[in-house]
Amino acid sequence: MSNVTLSKEGTEMDLRAEIDSLREEIKILKGQLRSMEYTTNLEREAYKRELSGAYDEVNMLRRDRNLLKKQLDEVMKPPMLIGEVIEVIDRNELIIKNGTGQTFITTTGNDVSSTDLDIGSRVGLDRNNLVVMRVLTKGKDPIIMGSELIEKPTVSYDDIGGLDEAIMELKETVELPLLNPGVFKKIGIRPPSGVLLVGPPGTGKTLLAKAVANSAHCTFIRIVGSELVQKFIGEGGRLVRELFQMAREKKPCIIFVDELDAIGARRLGMDTTGDREVQRTLMQLLAEMDGFHPLQEIGVMAATNRKDIIDEALLRPGRFDRIIDVPLPDRKGREKILGIHTKGMKLAGTITLRNLAERTDGLSGADLRNLCTEAGMFAIRRKHSSIRKDDMEDAMAKILQRKDPDIEKQPHHMFS
Repeated sequence: MSNVTLSKEGTEMDLRAEIDSLREEIKILKGQLRSMEYTTNLEREAYKRELSGAYDEVNMLRRDRNLLKKQLDEVMKPPMLIGEVIEVIDRNELIIKNGTGQTFITTTGNDVSSTDLDIGSRVGLDRNNLVVMRVLTKGKDPIIMGSELIEKPTVSYDDIGGLDEAIMELKETVELPLLNPGVFKKIGIRPPSGVLLVGPPGTGKTLLAKAVANSAHCTFIRIVGSELVQKFIGEGGRLVRELFQMAREKKPCIIFVDELDAIGARRLGMDTTGDREVQRTLMQLLAEMDGFHPLQEIGVMAATNRKDIIDEALLRPGRFDRIIDVPLPDRKGREKILGIHTKGMKLAGTITLRNLAERTDGLSGADLRNLCTEAGMFAIRRKHSSIRKDDMEDAMAKILQRKDPDIEKQPHHMFS
């Protein structure tokens, strides 16, 4: 009986020990399982991040491929010619004039809508068959776009000497109609439409235009007459037309044409192609200045030193109503010009501007400025601290000899 009891107790103890062992083993397995799950989650997150990075890299490579493909297509695309629509025949046929002045009958491409095409539209043409590939936006020639003065010159009326009467006429003719047009309406007259500055070289015609550009609170467009002379037929007239079109868009506005004689010379019976093209440009200028479209709030200025060759159609009232003479300065004018140019210079006490002005008869404003510069150069060469009498005398002799090479150098007696 006791043996049976002991056997039962031993069996229960073995079972408990085995249960405890199994529990420990289960506990260990659960810990291992949790550790494996944690490791698996970490690896899964790492794989997700790696996969996301791989997707980002693939997308970036696709974008680079598309960009390179687009650039390659642009490089492989043949260049197009620029033309102008002369006439629309029907929905798909047009008459086109290319840049060389030749005229063609052509068709439109599949991507071009006939509703976007009008007479005068700028289009891109295929180089091979001249088919219209695209309609270009209306633009102006770079010469005209670059003629608008963005930064005002620093020259003012105070920097101009000896031209008080010309300055007064400029203010009345150019600035007053733009700044106070009601004065003319009150009197019952039409403001002058154009001003022509005439005079020898170096007398200050362009300087007056700079002062107007600085003083007038409006758009200032300046262009040189030679820029309007083009090679192909009709190009010069087109530039003049675009010039006045831009002026109408930006009014109130002042147009200044320097060296007007380049396109405004008298029309003669010459049959050369170049002369005929210059005459076409001149006729377009005549039509713009006094044609069907009035120049409201637009002032026209021009300058030339060859009034004798200017065409009579330009000089008549209605185009250039006022012709302002810009002569060589008189003694008072020379003294004022010398005072302007020597304002910041160190002059010796023996030099007087009045005496200097009396001995510079026949010199222009540009010559007087050059005289001051040459005197300063002589002073620098001789290492003087100021401009002395001999510096000014040598500069005077140099300027006079340049004006007239037959004049021999005179001894230093100018200030004696």
